[in-house]
Amino acid sequence: MSELTNAEACAARAYESDLKRGLKPRHLQLIALGGIIGSCYFLGTGYVIDSCGPSAFLAYLLGGLIVYLVMVCLGELAVSIPISSSFVTYANDFIHPAWACGVGWSYWATWVTYVPSEMIAAGIIMNNFVPSIPAVYWALGFGVIITVINLSYVGTFGELEFWLALIKILAIVMFVVLAVLIFLGFIGGQGFIGTSNLLGNGGLFPKGAGIVFLTMVIILVNFQGSEIIGLAAGESQEPEKSIPVAITNVTYRIIALYVIPVALLVSIFPWQKAGLEESVFAAALNFYGFKWAGALFSFVVLTAAISCSNSGLYGCSRAVYALAREGMAPRWLARVNRKGVPYNAILLSVGGCWIGVIAYTLGGDAAVFTYLLALSGFTGAIAWISICWSQLNFRRRLEKMGYDPSQLKFRVKYFPYLTHFAIWVQVACLVVVAFNEELRASLYIGVPLLVGAMLWYQLWGRKLQPVAEANGRLKFEDIFRSEA
Repeated sequence: MSELTNAEACAARAYESDLKRGLKPRHLQLIALGGIIGSCYFLGTGYVIDSCGPSAFLAYLLGGLIVYLVMVCLGELAVSIPISSSFVTYANDFIHPAWACGVGWSYWATWVTYVPSEMIAAGIIMNNFVPSIPAVYWALGFGVIITVINLSYVGTFGELEFWLALIKILAIVMFVVLAVLIFLGFIGGQGFIGTSNLLGNGGLFPKGAGIVFLTMVIILVNFQGSEIIGLAAGESQEPEKSIPVAITNVTYRIIALYVIPVALLVSIFPWQKAGLEESVFAAALNFYGFKWAGALFSFVVLTAAISCSNSGLYGCSRAVYALAREGMAPRWLARVNRKGVPYNAILLSVGGCWIGVIAYTLGGDAAVFTYLLALSGFTGAIAWISICWSQLNFRRRLEKMGYDPSQLKFRVKYFPYLTHFAIWVQVACLVVVAFNEELRASLYIGVPLLVGAMLWYQLWGRKLQPVAEANGRLKFEDIFRSEA
């Protein structure tokens, strides 16, 4: 087997990008958490519990396993070839340009439709505090703030996202501490609870074990955003060190911030009382007499909405920037300013978000919101499948050229079994969506969106000249050359 000497010699060149490397390791870790702990977590968890009962924590456990597998696949790619807006570019290099175009534009459309829902959520919360100002004005105001932040130096974005994510984490930690004390009977006045809520009222699977898989698309929405680590690879300092640490830490924190809190939640709170009317975490604390929980979690949901909007706009702007560099979008979307910010890509994304905010205000309802969440889960899963598929083809290409995979600085263990599992369990989740009447509509939008972008590339998009090639963007062949 050949050694990776040529890859090491080209490593420094792989880090070159028009974007500035202003994200510190602590920023990178919290950015991914900021993307996955949005208002949908605090509000949407009620839907998951109402749908499948106490077994909701098992659905989150399966979702956490999927996230871990996707993250290690992304980690192997991002450390070996750390380029900006990476997973779109990896799909172009290791799968097919048409697939990359479809995935990239679907991913962009997902965030452009999802971010407005977060802005509206923030606007509604502020309207509750200050009723004299309509929610839409608050939403547009937050949109302006987020736009200014994203147009600033990337370090400013990273610093704000760090503190916003920290507030959400502290709120979840506070809930865990209170839930443990309630469960043990130290507070709440109910005594030791035991398994009365977890196994009573219909048992662990009151609506059947299969319902856990039917809710997986909403679970994937909650976890969507962790792939932003890959999009941020081109703007992180020392990616060969910071990315593996960020991936490992995010995986552990997902278990700590999702699985454990939800397991405690269904242990102390009757699952029949969960719903979308309010944060289920606040409802659980109110149930035990902590009336201040509603106002506190309203503030936390506000923070989560702003944070998720912030990181979501970052993610979709970098995705369309990558599309432009690969010749899958107009060249002007690949321009950056002197601060290394892709301002045209950001402005296009912001424009789409503002249209979404106005559309929500004029005619939005709960059904539309649910469909958009499902669409976000579909296109997010497609992006994650693309990451794993790219890693599979990357490793196969390495082995074909005679390289020893053990020489990689970060690699997926038990290859190819874990990679295949990650791909096919997500495919199974998407197939299951077809049997859920509430979520099936996402396929009617998501599939044509994906296929339409692929067809556009095959018919017209290939005529666009890739900006990346003009700028000398490194590819697999540049880093891993065959050695005589």
